[in-house]
Amino acid sequence: MMQIAAETLLNGLMLGALYALFGLGLSLSVGVMRMINIAHGDLIVVGAYLTSVVMSGAGVGAFTALLVVIPVMFALGWILQIILFNRVVGKDALAPLLLTFGLSIVLQNVLQEIFTADTRSLQAGELAGLGFNVLGVSIGVLPLVSALASIALMGAAHWLVGHTHFGRQARAVSDDPGTARLVGVNDRRLFGIVTGVIFSMIGVAAVLYALRTPFSPTAGPERLLYSFEAVVLGGLGNIWGTLFGGLVIGVAQLFGAKIASGLGPFFGHLAFLVALLARPQGLFGKASS
Repeated sequence: MMQIAAETLLNGLMLGALYALFGLGLSLSVGVMRMINIAHGDLIVVGAYLTSVVMSGAGVGAFTALLVVIPVMFALGWILQIILFNRVVGKDALAPLLLTFGLSIVLQNVLQEIFTADTRSLQAGELAGLGFNVLGVSIGVLPLVSALASIALMGAAHWLVGHTHFGRQARAVSDDPGTARLVGVNDRRLFGIVTGVIFSMIGVAAVLYALRTPFSPTAGPERLLYSFEAVVLGGLGNIWGTLFGGLVIGVAQLFGAKIASGLGPFFGHLAFLVALLARPQGLFGKASS
């Protein structure tokens, strides 16, 4: 029993780290631009399909495909911010929700038109079957790599926002955009770069997700749900809080699956609801600049 519990806990933590990576981009969007992107989950699916196209077209592996996926996703983020998102950032909270909800519907329909409704998955090759034992606990290499990459990206995002000139500008615009403009910060251009960075992280999350789980054009809303739960559970805009929120959901989900097979996601959502009722501001509270 102890071995099963330890293995479930470890697998739950590794799954939760991936959920946290789903939420990382959403956390930055909320923390810097005060914008909730309803299309966030669909953009993860877009990144997965883009990776699939690169892999089949260039005959390369998923991680090599990131050399193409990351800059393409950065460019897509910058373009969408300049053309669409800048029109609603800084206005009432409803405008970004309506715009990105419409974008979500468009993306799902475009993906279904191009790729059909059939599910796909990315081939992990030999990595999918690799694993090792530690004190009798089985650990898969792919989930471990996914978890470590997620934590590394969250650390990089924390450093970027908290310890660089770019991050100081982003926090200044987030706190007081009017004053930031007076001292020479071009918030529209800054938001374009921020969204490009967010989309780059989405690209990495998409690859790690699609290596572990089949995806389809309509898989975005479920990814959005896990992202949103991790962000809200940890505290809006709090990067390390998002990591902890994702870990809680992942662990609850896998332990719940042990209790009642097939109801794992329900227990993850239940843990989110209970934590939110106990602490509505999130476990770590809203991020402070």
